[in-house]
Amino acid sequence: MQKLGINELREKYLQFFEGKGHLRLPSFSLIPRNDPSLLLINSGMAPLKPYFTGQEEPPRRRITTCQKCIRTPDIENVGKTARHGTFFEMLGNFSFGDYFKKEAIAWAWEFVTKVLEMPEDRLYVSIYEEDDETFEIWHRDIGLPADRIFRMGKKDNFWEHGTGPCGPCSEIYFDRGPEKGCGKEDCKVGCDCDRYVEFWNLVFTQFNRDEDGNYTPLAHPNIDTGLGLERLGCIMQGVDNLFEVDTVKRILEYICKLAGVEYGKSEKTDISIRVITDHIRSTVMMVSDGILPSNEGRGYVLRRLLRRAARHGKLLGIDGPFLYDVAPVVARESKDAYPELVEKIDYIQKVIRIEEERFQATIDQGLRILNEFITQTIEENKKVLSGSMVFKLHDTYGFPLDLTKEIAAENGLEIDEEGFRREMEEQREKAREALKSKGGSAWDDSVFARLDKSARTEFTGYEHVCEKARILYIIRDDEEIVDNAQEGDRITVILDRTPFYAESGGQVGDTGYIRTGDGVIRVEDCKKTNDGKHLHIGVVEKGIIEKGAEAVAEIDAKRRKQIARNHTTTHLLHKALRKVLGDHVNQAGSLVSPDRLRFDFTHFSPVSDEDLKKIENEVNEKILANLPVTVEEMSLEDAKKAGATALFGEKYEDIVRVVRIGDYSMELCGGTHLTSSSEASLIKIVSESGVAAGVRRIEALTGDAAIRYYNERESLLNEIAATLKSTPQDSPRRIETLIGELKAAEKEIEELRNRIIRNSVDDVLSGAVEIKGIKLVTARFDQLDMEGLRNTGDMLRNRIGSGIVALASGNGGKVSFVVMATKDVVQKGIHAGNIVKEIARIAGGGGGGRPDMAQAGGRDVTKIDVALKHVSQVVESQIKEG
Repeated sequence: MQKLGINELREKYLQFFEGKGHLRLPSFSLIPRNDPSLLLINSGMAPLKPYFTGQEEPPRRRITTCQKCIRTPDIENVGKTARHGTFFEMLGNFSFGDYFKKEAIAWAWEFVTKVLEMPEDRLYVSIYEEDDETFEIWHRDIGLPADRIFRMGKKDNFWEHGTGPCGPCSEIYFDRGPEKGCGKEDCKVGCDCDRYVEFWNLVFTQFNRDEDGNYTPLAHPNIDTGLGLERLGCIMQGVDNLFEVDTVKRILEYICKLAGVEYGKSEKTDISIRVITDHIRSTVMMVSDGILPSNEGRGYVLRRLLRRAARHGKLLGIDGPFLYDVAPVVARESKDAYPELVEKIDYIQKVIRIEEERFQATIDQGLRILNEFITQTIEENKKVLSGSMVFKLHDTYGFPLDLTKEIAAENGLEIDEEGFRREMEEQREKAREALKSKGGSAWDDSVFARLDKSARTEFTGYEHVCEKARILYIIRDDEEIVDNAQEGDRITVILDRTPFYAESGGQVGDTGYIRTGDGVIRVEDCKKTNDGKHLHIGVVEKGIIEKGAEAVAEIDAKRRKQIARNHTTTHLLHKALRKVLGDHVNQAGSLVSPDRLRFDFTHFSPVSDEDLKKIENEVNEKILANLPVTVEEMSLEDAKKAGATALFGEKYEDIVRVVRIGDYSMELCGGTHLTSSSEASLIKIVSESGVAAGVRRIEALTGDAAIRYYNERESLLNEIAATLKSTPQDSPRRIETLIGELKAAEKEIEELRNRIIRNSVDDVLSGAVEIKGIKLVTARFDQLDMEGLRNTGDMLRNRIGSGIVALASGNGGKVSFVVMATKDVVQKGIHAGNIVKEIARIAGGGGGGRPDMAQAGGRDVTKIDVALKHVSQVVESQIKEG
């Protein structure tokens, strides 16, 4: 048996199945496409679901892939054992109604015994207990002895996911030898020990399960296989776990070098090393696919992985950010299969470093909060830190549970793990409900899934705004396929040809009209199914529309032109952003509509006004240069060689559209564009903001909308100038003069107010009353805000020498109270905070503070005088209590 590396094994597998007539596809993004039931791709077949269900036509009936996958249900166990990991690669060969069991089993056996040269006497298989057909193939066709074929129940050897396609499966096991086993006499395939390792699962999707639990044979059964690459690497390299296979081991060794530790010397240290090794692999792959750290969804998964790894770096004694330094090692080890990792490494490192730095700040803040919780728990004579406290640290500050547990133990406390898990489960349940509310399901059963899969809409809108067509389908209210529709019906129409652009790539769908001899449809939007049908969504305005009728489809050409202005300008903006801010800038989303453009891009701080002006000027310069806009179709490989910009996470066909704007910009794009840059007229950036961690957003106007914007601003400026009795040019100086005059007037008013208050202090003091030997002064100053009230209170307290001052204000309809007490009366039992709380309640408010000074607010101005009169009663009660 050859000792083969991970990269060699991957290539041997894919080449083998290419030789069996399979189309090799690159790994799909970890971000599921059109599948809200999944947060992240977690199996080789997940991105191929539309082919299995018939929603989309596969590019070929036989496909082979090596798919990046992430699974996090057991994240807490990663590191604690050498078995668990979050990132793995899944090799797979798939048949969509082509070959079935006989070929799948024969080829699997050929690959493991002939290509990999695994000893036949160390191979075993399991099958579904009722699947006699599979038993016969293994036993009679392959020649595997019956005692090496194990029948197992539905739990182990029948694949199903709710309703939909399902079927039995057969798993291939490798015997690692009795020295790896448990030593029990009945140790065999299916035992929990490490002797028999399952490494390849062949799923025979031959049934459809309905909601009543009935299984109906599929007309065209499918094959879905999954061979874990890292697990195969363990077998072929003779190692015990994924952390010892060649590519992963080199990452692990680099981490050990950074930390100055040796793997295998300490279980505690080994746990941290394994956590970092696994999590950095997941992190690099996720960031490469365009995922950014956040507090929800897949962004939260990334943040959790990254922060857990960073925390274990701290435990190893690594100070400061370090994970970003490990990222290039991950990229180097995986570059054969994922060359984009090397291309994007600067961006990947920047995202990781920023998140590490944020966590450094967060973890310090979390420590302060944890110490407060610990102090509070000890003061309450409790021995357990509550689950809600632990959850708050975890959820708000990203504080790992085990770190909280460790620090609590150092202070003689335990943590309420059950309460924490309960809070976590509530959060997960909310997340699951949110996912369900998006309409996600594992197998889509919408009305569109019932249409003929071979039917397509030919798009002619790049060349034409009007097109003759035939109506293929009419769908009423998104629920019912009908033969006709009449005036007032809301319908979706599918044509064989159309000039209507369907919403995609950030560009909105076209609007317009579809006319037949008997009726008219006003098209309000156009979308597209996964298998290429254009959905013309609108209302029958007139007459009757019938399936099969000849029609004329015509878009709103003026609106299309406005959209094209914004789309072409978006390409110019993308290039200008990279030129001004740096090559780390990548498109993270966009919206191209007739009235504006919105462009999201990766950048890690607000764009300065100076840089925004540079970007705007750069784009306007290219618009005025009248650069030709040309479109060319070429292979994806040739487009990348030519330097065309591709988007993160976007899946492209083999033949792509390349949009060039002079020699300035070149991008892969399926949208509609101008023929020259000058048709955009100009760009005006109207806003720049943050939309997520590491993602900024620019909104801008072009053409007519930009001109309207300037006209509105000019009208506003003229209106302001007229109000100021000035000209637009002199308005800034006129405003400066008025501001100066206003400040001088405010200063004079303040001086007059203070003079009035000083003059009235004697009157206020003369009205003081004595309650059991303590002097009390109360007064109302409606001309003062809270700050003025405090200053006046300080003045009065200093003047009385010993006693209490209670003041109120109804300035601007807002109730304010201030109560102050000298130190000597505080010692006699007076508490300003309790006094202000009592009187504020009368005015419908609340507040509090220290014994010597407190303030409060209220809502009812009419109750101020009543509240001030009540002060003497509160003071008297405090003296009695004292």
